[in-house]
Amino acid sequence: MKTTTQNERKTERKAKMSTKKQRQYEQIKAHGENLLAIFPHATERDPIALCKKLRRMEAKAQAIALRLCNGPEFPGGYDEVDSLTGAILEKVNAILGNTGKNPVPVFVNRDPRGYALKIDDVWIHNKQARICSDWGGYGIIAPEITGD
Repeated sequence: MKTTTQNERKTERKAKMSTKKQRQYEQIKAHGENLLAIFPHATERDPIALCKKLRRMEAKAQAIALRLCNGPEFPGGYDEVDSLTGAILEKVNAILGNTGKNPVPVFVNRDPRGYALKIDDVWIHNKQARICSDWGGYGIIAPEITGD
């Protein structure tokens, strides 16, 4: 029966941590590359940087959805919410280069129980796009990727 020392256990834990970080990095990179395939005119061409920028926009949109649900109410009501989500959507479309004759139908979901930045489910289905999706089939633009 082999006994492990404390140093060996620390080394094993470090190896597992770096492996998880490596998986996370690879998953983020793969998601970014899938986004670049869907949005070939994206202004950010680095898949990792693209995912990070979009994740920040996702966090802002999720915060609006959560506040809309739980309060405090927005002083300007739904007009203010429309303005805030519209500004986020405008930035997301600019980052993704999503303009022109046939833009990808990107929208902000106001339900705080899921992701906020999504792609229409019918478009995802018709184009057979390779991207993370939720149970409804909507494409998730900026999922939380943990490496698990």
